[in-house]
Amino acid sequence: MDELKKLPQLLLPWYYVNRRDLPWRADREPYHVWLSEIMLQQTRVEAVKGYYARFLAALPTLESLALCPDDALYKLWEGLGYYSRVRNLKKAAGVIMERHGGCFPKAYEEILALPGIGAYTAGAISSICYDLPTPAVDGNVLRVISRLTDDNTPIDLPAYKKTVEKALSGVYPANAGDFTQALMELGATVCGPNRKPDCESCPCERICKGYLHGTAQSLPVKSGKKPRREENMTVFVLSCGGQYALEKRPDKGLLAGLWQFPHAPGHLEVAQAIEALEKLGIHVRQVHRQTEKNHIFTHIQWNMRCFYMEVRETAGPYVWMPEAEVETRAALPTAFRQFWEEHHV
Repeated sequence: MDELKKLPQLLLPWYYVNRRDLPWRADREPYHVWLSEIMLQQTRVEAVKGYYARFLAALPTLESLALCPDDALYKLWEGLGYYSRVRNLKKAAGVIMERHGGCFPKAYEEILALPGIGAYTAGAISSICYDLPTPAVDGNVLRVISRLTDDNTPIDLPAYKKTVEKALSGVYPANAGDFTQALMELGATVCGPNRKPDCESCPCERICKGYLHGTAQSLPVKSGKKPRREENMTVFVLSCGGQYALEKRPDKGLLAGLWQFPHAPGHLEVAQAIEALEKLGIHVRQVHRQTEKNHIFTHIQWNMRCFYMEVRETAGPYVWMPEAEVETRAALPTAFRQFWEEHHV
């Protein structure tokens, strides 16, 4: 990967002129950089901006994050998905308060040891905040390097990622943080995903083997993915006198600790749904309507049939909340919130 030796001198001038104005680039405070990197995992930049501002307004310090009640924390994160991220944020903040005196650690290995932080995030924080030569290699960076080197090795192989990390660590300049962000910027914009690379605008055009060999658009290569498992379920949006039935998910597993609407496995017909609720002591007064939606997780797809029902009393093993409380207290994951957002239709 000799091409990489020329990357800093080509990439940094381009970055200083073309970088996007993003709120988490306003400073190099480790808490801010860490939060932005966690939020940006699996989430678009434009979607993160509002969440980032609201989160810091509510929890401006590591201590406030460590002490935040779970329901309030999940409400701040509501809609971002992958809730294990925010649970680990709180866990890591607690570790920092207990073991590091409330000061974000500066050593790469100490950062890597924090809950929810892997090699990519540790590399990003260490380089951006402390100018350490620690690469932050994610899908964007792997795409850039595979095109620069015209390498058709599947980028989702762990061995390839380690090769790229080692190669990049040897070419880092003194201003390591800017170089990390320049690589990220190139991979997110000019050499972005799911579209033709804009090679004519790329500062690395003259050293890019993928461009010179005409293979850039066919790269990167990925291994075949396993098909998602599909699960059918029936969701109940139950109302009674302006209150709605909710329950908490278990503390472990998918969407742990979040609120949800009652539901049952399989796609029930109306009579079956009413019968299932009767067994729980819930008597249906009126079925308002039925709708169907899907929700896709990384490895699972939920095929969801939903009944909007008015019931006779606030019974069953549920927490009944007024609408205002649902809005302010209950963090509903997107899979269930999509039905709440249409409950007045």
